[in-house]
Amino acid sequence: MKKNLIFALLFIAAPPTVARATVVSPPNASSGAPPANSCFSSLWNFLNASSDECPLSYGGVTIFGNIDGGYGYEQWGVPLGMNAKKANYGIQKNSGNTHWLWSPNGISTSVYGVKMNEKFADGWRLIGVAEGGFDPFTLRLINGPASLAANNKDKLAYQTSNFDSSRAGQWDNSQGFFGVSSRNYGILTFGRTNALSHSLLTAYDPVASVAFSQLGFSGAYSGFGVNSTTRVNTAVTYRLNYQNLRFAAQTQIGGFDDGNAAAAQSQVQLGANFGDLSFDGVYSIAKDAASFSSYSGAKLPAGYNPNSIVQATLADTRGLELLARYKYESFRFYVGYTRAVLHNPSDTYLMGFPTPAAGIFVPPGAVTSNAYAVPRRYQTVWTGVRYKILTNLAVSSGVYWDTQNDYLPAPGVCSGSGASTSNSKCAGGRYS
Repeated sequence: MKKNLIFALLFIAAPPTVARATVVSPPNASSGAPPANSCFSSLWNFLNASSDECPLSYGGVTIFGNIDGGYGYEQWGVPLGMNAKKANYGIQKNSGNTHWLWSPNGISTSVYGVKMNEKFADGWRLIGVAEGGFDPFTLRLINGPASLAANNKDKLAYQTSNFDSSRAGQWDNSQGFFGVSSRNYGILTFGRTNALSHSLLTAYDPVASVAFSQLGFSGAYSGFGVNSTTRVNTAVTYRLNYQNLRFAAQTQIGGFDDGNAAAAQSQVQLGANFGDLSFDGVYSIAKDAASFSSYSGAKLPAGYNPNSIVQATLADTRGLELLARYKYESFRFYVGYTRAVLHNPSDTYLMGFPTPAAGIFVPPGAVTSNAYAVPRRYQTVWTGVRYKILTNLAVSSGVYWDTQNDYLPAPGVCSGSGASTSNSKCAGGRYS
């Protein structure tokens, strides 16, 4: 994946974390003014602080937000889509023009939200998060299926940026869950939640950027070949830390009718810290996981509003994610590996099904259920380093390598290499 963004002006604030909310102490009553070093002492100090360093809290409730905008030049770009999360920071099938354009969400995703962490008994707390991602220029909620549908009538050369995404226009398209936390028994939550694999990936990515990291650009890594399963709309999630060990398990309740992008999905995580060394592993299974796509100027089915339909390819997936990170003085070293295996789905859904986006669905005849007669085996390995120059300034570098097998049903069809490969199902690799 060659990076297209050559130059950009990015205005960023550190993204929020789901940590215990901290109550802001009031200014000293005798002085009548905030402390000199308070993050509330000036607008710049407030904007330059993270939500954890400078929380807007009352009791156990904290309001947070993050804005990431920019303007950039893309050698292989397309105009920014109204519902898309980002510009074409990597070469996509509709790339091909040179553009100066607005470039939102290059470092992180712009979000708004509120989180709760309130004690209700000794050792027990009520917790919750509601967070939505948006485009800071259009102020629209990110909606992957809508960005695809908006290009149904346009051939590739005339499309705006569009992406299959787990964010589908919900007001809580990032996360929206509630639960309880116990000092001794762990954390149990229910609702719209990041997949365990997705939550971990940013922490183990040396670059950790939407525009400049292969892992950050595409959800196919933490979704094990399927972008739209990186969040589960009806997830039951349990987490437990014991000394230096950690365990988590997550399962999906309901299927497509409940706003999910798969009929079923479950993951389990194990991890540990040993001094400055941290590592985690995740195993995932999903049934009938849906990858959504635009018609891209192909013939549309009669009788449907083009802005309300998309196509889908289904797969049963198995995935493994292994991650490690080591801290040495001002350096952090990273290494990671993911493996995804995609099979034909358990069900065909000949009559179609709803997408996670309200009002957008897959019509009858628009489901591909035989794409993986030969299973696809998709592997990624990466390594990198981050060096902290100052408390608020760091430099990082990473190398990412993907490979896949030839999963065409008929052997001997593949020819060419690179951009001239005869079929996207041919074996090959790429790096960035």
